[in-house]
Amino acid sequence: MKSLKKYVYGYISKTFMDGCSSYNSLEVRKSCRSKEQARDAFAEHDVPHAKGLIFVNPLKAHQFAKQHGFPLVVKPNVGGFSRGSYFPITNYKQLWKAIFLAKIWWPATVVEQYLEGKNYRVLVANGKIISVIERFAPYVIGNGQSTISQLIDEENQIRQQMNLFPVIHPLSKSQVTVDFLKKQKLTIDSVLEQGQLVKLFHRISLAPGGIISTIDKQTVHPDNIELMEKVLGIFKANILGIDVILEKGIEHSHLEQKGILLEVNSRPYIKMHNHPRYGEKEDLSKHFEALEKLEVAQADIF
Repeated sequence: MKSLKKYVYGYISKTFMDGCSSYNSLEVRKSCRSKEQARDAFAEHDVPHAKGLIFVNPLKAHQFAKQHGFPLVVKPNVGGFSRGSYFPITNYKQLWKAIFLAKIWWPATVVEQYLEGKNYRVLVANGKIISVIERFAPYVIGNGQSTISQLIDEENQIRQQMNLFPVIHPLSKSQVTVDFLKKQKLTIDSVLEQGQLVKLFHRISLAPGGIISTIDKQTVHPDNIELMEKVLGIFKANILGIDVILEKGIEHSHLEQKGILLEVNSRPYIKMHNHPRYGEKEDLSKHFEALEKLEVAQADIF
């Protein structure tokens, strides 16, 4: 049985978690595995987080929406890479569609309040913040001459020249993109004005071509540094990828703005920190050299 579990874990790691770190013990990973566990830990230690609930019966999500209003996010209780996550949900029709699609990934599902703001992944290891990236939904910016289709081609060529593939994905011209543009009364052949920014997808995720920009750690407010390092200690982890949304930005104290920690990732996808579209590429090798020296209990068990 143990060898079977090891084989299954190896398959999952290779197939779904390539590029994800493995520096936390099984005990730590289990404590971070579900969104419910993270939210309970946040609540216990007075960490800002979104109100939410875990549900199997979709009517509970409907009742949550009636009580707390929109916007909301729906996502599987267990998962990563934003798989099965849908946001921002602004009406009941979107809510029911998201519930159905999220349950394809996992039967227990999360509904939470959603905050419009700046989306960050904060990588904390060895007791301190080592990297901060800001994440954006895929977009193009007009130049007054090119169509959206041409702008997509130009951006993908830049990404290829920067050797961002396959970690950062190309922008798509799929039917999903066409339909999303249609909602904005645009087509793939629309010419955008100089400086006009148009999103190509609603979700901040790598798969549809999401954009990553590195943030200078010196600009992070000390209160936010203290908070992120506190979270690492709460979970007794060697490394965590912390997802956070802040209304004004990470350079402002979380005490002076709306902000929520979404979840913690005990096996964070570290490759994306080395492949920014914007900002300086960071050398994180010294941090991982230190992590490699650690004795990690049951690292080969899922």
